[in-house]
Amino acid sequence: MAWSKLKQSLESFLSPGLNGRVEYRATSYRYVLDKAGICYIAVGKKNVLNMSDTTSGIRWYQTELEVKNDPDIRVPVSEEEIEAVRQETKGNAPEDRLQAMAGSRKKSVLAKEIFSAQSSLSKSNFIVVATKFLSTSIEESLESQDIVLNILALVDRRVGKKRLLNMAEKMKAKHPAVRYFYEMRLRTI
Repeated sequence: MAWSKLKQSLESFLSPGLNGRVEYRATSYRYVLDKAGICYIAVGKKNVLNMSDTTSGIRWYQTELEVKNDPDIRVPVSEEEIEAVRQETKGNAPEDRLQAMAGSRKKSVLAKEIFSAQSSLSKSNFIVVATKFLSTSIEESLESQDIVLNILALVDRRVGKKRLLNMAEKMKAKHPAVRYFYEMRLRTI
């Protein structure tokens, strides 16, 4: 699908409150072989999410420790996960330490998912993911681990107020870029 047609299709799904504020942009370098081009999402004429640039206004993680120490990322720990740690330590760890260990393990898994999602952001991948978004259900896009799929679903008009409010807990464990668009969408409802 040509970029202009894809852009038009994506913008037709924008929530009415974001129509005209959120734009999808792409540049390409026709005569330079080592430049693949840049794709980004702009909010109010400001580039918010550059698909290949970590210098945007949204925080990008460089290490697993940054993810673990980020106070904005809260990972809920279930009783089953605490029990699994209790069995591994054979009951020798204090109760509060078990919860911290289970949370640390879960944040390590989350860090790997975030790194994987961050590394896949490029212009060519954006086009592939945007095309996939147009052909999959909104629920699948919201549940995906892909940053771009999550963002496209969050700004979609098919996601209503009730669904947005019910996703508040899940958003605490998402990438800052996804949380940015979630909070922006909440302000428009």
